[in-house]
Amino acid sequence: MKLACAAYPLDPFADFAALAEKLTRWVAQAADQGAELLVFPEYGAMELASLGGAAIAADQEAALHEVMRHTSAVQDLHCALAQRFGLHILGASGPAMADGVARPVNRAVLYGPEGVIGHQDKLIMTRFEREDWDIAPGDRARVFDTGLGKLGVLICYDSEFPLLARAMVEQGAEILLVPSTTETIAGYTRVKVGAMARALESQCVSAHAPLVGMAEWCAGVEENHGAAAIYGPPDAGWPDDGVLAQGALDAPGWVMAEVSRAKIAQTRADGVVLGLQHWPEQYDRIKHSPAG
Repeated sequence: MKLACAAYPLDPFADFAALAEKLTRWVAQAADQGAELLVFPEYGAMELASLGGAAIAADQEAALHEVMRHTSAVQDLHCALAQRFGLHILGASGPAMADGVARPVNRAVLYGPEGVIGHQDKLIMTRFEREDWDIAPGDRARVFDTGLGKLGVLICYDSEFPLLARAMVEQGAEILLVPSTTETIAGYTRVKVGAMARALESQCVSAHAPLVGMAEWCAGVEENHGAAAIYGPPDAGWPDDGVLAQGALDAPGWVMAEVSRAKIAQTRADGVVLGLQHWPEQYDRIKHSPAG
């Protein structure tokens, strides 16, 4: 299948119809190039804050609630686009209210041609999310069984924690989707390194979709840096550097690559190294070490 990652800029809108036109244009561009799975970035939904006006968008707390006010309309739009173009979409993440949680979580929803498949809430909060935005963590790592394969979602900082990916891989995940928002090149690099490392150790594909560009008008996402990319394990039959495709830094647009589930399975079964199979061996080595 063809996998597409968005390097996505935020825009202010006068009304929801203008936002719908933008998303429709982006999805149509990817579909026209044969993409079957689209990945939008973390906190890309924050451009919805502009619908409340400049003062709302500039206020951290008010912006969160304005975005959540449009949850149903956003879901309907993505369902319609996934059905119209016959593809799967990981929508841009944004604030959502979870059952039994007082504060918003950071949620990415996966859509397919038949509708909503499910959602993943970000599991590990950054300092900004903990100390300034008061975003609540999700409760568990999910894997989505789709016609394109089994998918896991590591939202930005989550990609830097190998046991989260391991939990998804143990549930069968073949492709890890990594939407991100980072305000510095260092932050982008951390997520990039995490995404590449997860592809290496899990012998799978990871797909990194960042926010890019300036959005001074929107609290919490004023500055964004990154490059969209798709990574695999540097093994036989894969690129030597593990990079299947990568865009230019801070360049808006789609980055795409052909991804083979059969190749993932073959590498896991008979690669030059067998990192996925050998992972449990480290537990015994640690147990018997002096530090253990």
